[in-house]
Amino acid sequence: MSACPLCAAQDETVLWRDVRCRVILVNEPDYPGFCRVIWNQHVREMTDLPESDRARFMNVVFAVEAALRALLHPGKINLASLGNQTPHLHWHVIPRYPEDAHFPNSIWSTRLREAAPHDAPAPHVLSQMLNARIAPQPA
Repeated sequence: MSACPLCAAQDETVLWRDVRCRVILVNEPDYPGFCRVIWNQHVREMTDLPESDRARFMNVVFAVEAALRALLHPGKINLASLGNQTPHLHWHVIPRYPEDAHFPNSIWSTRLREAAPHDAPAPHVLSQMLNARIAPQPA
């Protein structure tokens, strides 16, 4: 599916990958540490995956959440899987702080304030943490 931006991804900062999925760092200045976990094949819904693949996918999402919590100590982590505009399985893993631009609302809602600065994680450090937390699986 060539029109899918997640299938034909370009200029991604890939933090971790295997044959099933990948974790990328999203370039969103107001939300340092914002990651996206993307299923590598074009699949629309979680229930389109076999149960073992669903479990693998969610284990990766949870590993990203745990790594971001350990590294950044956010007030909250938001997990979102919408896919309305891009119907390709992916999860957003977003560190949130009470002083961010949209808190307590979603990051896609109306901005409430200027975001307080937060340090962005070094991609190589986050990548190392993910490699330590996610066990490799054979193809």
